[in-house]
Amino acid sequence: MSDFSVRLLRSDEERAATDVFRRALHAKEMTDEEWSAIAASMQPDRGFAAFDPELIGTARSFDSEMTLPGGATTPLAAVSLVGVRADRTRRGVLTGLMRAQFEDFAARGVPAAMLHASEGAIYGRFGYGVGARAKSIEVDRHRARFRPEVPVGGQISVLGLESTIEQWPSLFDALPRTRPGMIARSPHLWPGYEREVRRATTPVSTAVHRGPDGVDGYVTYTVERARFDAPSLLKVQSFHYSGSEAFAGLWRYLLSVDLVDRITAEKRPLDEPVELLFTDPRHVTVEKLQDEGWLRLVDVATMLDARTYRGEPVVIEVTDPFLEHNSGRYRLSADGAARTTDPADLEMNVDTLSMMYLGAWRASELAVAGRVRATGETALERADLLFGTRVNPWCGTFF
Repeated sequence: MSDFSVRLLRSDEERAATDVFRRALHAKEMTDEEWSAIAASMQPDRGFAAFDPELIGTARSFDSEMTLPGGATTPLAAVSLVGVRADRTRRGVLTGLMRAQFEDFAARGVPAAMLHASEGAIYGRFGYGVGARAKSIEVDRHRARFRPEVPVGGQISVLGLESTIEQWPSLFDALPRTRPGMIARSPHLWPGYEREVRRATTPVSTAVHRGPDGVDGYVTYTVERARFDAPSLLKVQSFHYSGSEAFAGLWRYLLSVDLVDRITAEKRPLDEPVELLFTDPRHVTVEKLQDEGWLRLVDVATMLDARTYRGEPVVIEVTDPFLEHNSGRYRLSADGAARTTDPADLEMNVDTLSMMYLGAWRASELAVAGRVRATGETALERADLLFGTRVNPWCGTFF
């Protein structure tokens, strides 16, 4: 173990911390112009760093809120820019950063955190679990044909780069965040999004869908074409909507864009039924299934009581080695959740509970993998119903 200390970053240390993060991901340090473009993204008093005495590691979060099963919302820490200098890894630095973050979240009354993991083996030991999953798809634009009953959709207007940047926040905020796991976008995230689209090597466009009540969906995309005689690819970057008319209308628009051969959309909800729009569903190919959001229940008691349940009660016993105050038994029912001394029906670690919490995984699936241990004959069936959700969870925001 090396000697190091962890504390909040000062404003004059933010750039150095960001460069440490970038080097950890094998990215070049930023130029003055690049730093100027994203400096406003750094929310004050949300960045931690480890020093020995040089800056050797960093972790940051952004204030947000997350939609829960049942429709309630809760404060959320969106964790990002986590990295440790290559010559200081495996010495407890990341553990120190994680502890400092969790203590800060608890002090501010933030009961949950979410991150997008660069590597899947890193964060489970800190209590994070895959709380939302996604799929990446490809559509054969030339062969896909809409079924006759698919909604026609409403009015479409197309925005160029500058209008996209200007209207993005209001477009996103105009749409309800109905899926479990969806989060509010901090104002500090938008400068980073702007930087990315300005760096794009192909034009960025946004198609906005308007229904009878106004804006109800939008899709941002680019089109890549190596040569005029080469196949071209339309890449969906962001796609949000509030109903079937907007969903179908935006897909109708995408398939109407000329000089396009294939359409790809990454990290879409698992149950988003794009293939059902077409006469032959095989013209939509699932290219990849992946984790989309890693959830951490920082305050297990608060989070268990914040969402809704349906079905017969279950008592779960949770073990949290990293935040021991969370360990214990909880009785879950349609009336809510509370600590109990009753015998447990199910036993699990907190990272596994984080996987179940939003409905991404069933208790019975996790039991097959040895992640959940059942002591009662019907416990898994009851837990599947209690934690089940009408739609799959999805974050839908990269940070």
